[in-house]
Amino acid sequence: MTLATPNPIVCLRGIDKTYASGFLALKNVNLDINRGEIFALLGPNGAGKTTLINIICGITNASSGTVSADGHDTVRDYRAARATIGLVPQELHTDAFESVWTTIKFSRGLFGKAPDAAYLEKVLRDLSLWDKRNAKIMTLSGGMKRRVLIAKALAHEPKILFLDEPSAGVDVELRHDMWRMVRELRVQGTTIILTTHYIEEAEDMADRIGVISKGELIVVEDKDALMRKLGKKQLSLTLRHPMTNIPAELSEKSLELSEDGQTLVYTFDSQKEETGIADLLRLMSKHGIEFKDLRSSESSLEDIFVSLIHQSNTVNS
Repeated sequence: MTLATPNPIVCLRGIDKTYASGFLALKNVNLDINRGEIFALLGPNGAGKTTLINIICGITNASSGTVSADGHDTVRDYRAARATIGLVPQELHTDAFESVWTTIKFSRGLFGKAPDAAYLEKVLRDLSLWDKRNAKIMTLSGGMKRRVLIAKALAHEPKILFLDEPSAGVDVELRHDMWRMVRELRVQGTTIILTTHYIEEAEDMADRIGVISKGELIVVEDKDALMRKLGKKQLSLTLRHPMTNIPAELSEKSLELSEDGQTLVYTFDSQKEETGIADLLRLMSKHGIEFKDLRSSESSLEDIFVSLIHQSNTVNS
């Protein structure tokens, strides 16, 4: 995947958000999102993902700090900033009594865009909605309503597209259609910011990853660099004879013995010059530990995400 040249289209500086109840939802968030990249924002429920998106989109006001979208301050120049943004929210809320065509045509006009029936037709066809263009939204299935939300977000040709948990509760067909469209939009220069519970999607799609926990950005990193830096490899050795414990001489190694005593798992850093595997095998031979099979595996983005959140919670507890 080719990374976008650093050229911020969204800039956040010192963003705090405290609700009337006193709950601190965001704390000193500083972030640049580059023009033309796919940026995945990951975090557990309640971490502040949706609050952050709502602040950038002007739906919620920050308690302090500034946000700009394509050079426009989202508070002082709200209309110009909002016109550059398309938002696909989590919740299904649409004009139930309107037709699909009327709804997306209105969305385009709302942002001052001249009518363009050919463009709107393309959006509907790309989302497999063209046959439903005259249907009232209230008659559509949940998956079709989700497609309408995406069409509404794209109607005014935004430079920045937010997808807030877009795969939540949708069928596989829509998910595939959506990600195909996202890739096409990226090629055309649209900046995509997504939150998702399907971490494999972020691993597949994103250029950069941001992880948010308890309102703080704990890491922002190029996806491949993050996986190289924090990813670990494991070597699983299936033993010929079960063990009850690990010999003292091997206990200093990063080894775990399975509950049934049948498997030894060695964790190592593949980026280091010395992995320690040769020394491990030598010591196993010395102690008469034989294995009949071995296999290696590598950390996924989900493993890294879980590890980061766990570290963050440990530090903050």
